[in-house]
Amino acid sequence: MSTKNNLVIYDAVYRPAVTHYGMWDQLRVDHGKEFYLCLFMQERLSEYRHNQQRAPYLQTQSTRNHTVERMWPEINNRINYPLKQAPVQLQDQEAIDMEDSLTRFCTSNLTVQVCQIGMNRFVHSWNAHRIPGRGIPNQLAGTGTPRKITADPLPDATVAADMYDSDMGSSLTRISSFGSDPFLSEIDKVRAEQHFSHNYPDFAVLFDSVANYNYVPFKEALIYLINVTKRFS
Repeated sequence: MSTKNNLVIYDAVYRPAVTHYGMWDQLRVDHGKEFYLCLFMQERLSEYRHNQQRAPYLQTQSTRNHTVERMWPEINNRINYPLKQAPVQLQDQEAIDMEDSLTRFCTSNLTVQVCQIGMNRFVHSWNAHRIPGRGIPNQLAGTGTPRKITADPLPDATVAADMYDSDMGSSLTRISSFGSDPFLSEIDKVRAEQHFSHNYPDFAVLFDSVANYNYVPFKEALIYLINVTKRFS
């Protein structure tokens, strides 16, 4: 995620996880403001929980959240830091201008999509490995939580944000962007995407190169994407 956003986290993480696996007894997060909407809905839906004796959510320092936090250094070393090197090198070489909105837009879009390749692989591997004394995550999560919930009490992010605004008397940032979409029409955007995908059809190739500290393919792809976007916007 290029910019942390309450609505995106709720719609892309919290809502689909709860509707698929069931209602959590307790949601644990750090003190980041990007979780406000998830915490609001978790408390609002607390009666649907299996264990009513626990607080619906708990905010602690990130280092005390859960063992899963220990994965982040590995994720950073395997995925995030190598990917950041490519645009940082381009900026240091003055090949791109990160103050330019179009460049920021292209850099964000490409990096996020390539990052997703690495994240999917990491999550798949983690969920299939055995945790000593606990079991395999895929098997542990197979039946979901004890308390199921339909999608009805879980509106989409916009409606949930309206509920938050009304109940809490404050508003959440609806759209967070890293750069502005430069395309004047959806047709222009599709044309640019088609031209880019013709030359770079597989993001996995870009990720594999970066993961092996070969930044050239990713840098060339980013420069090409910026030029194609300028041509069609």
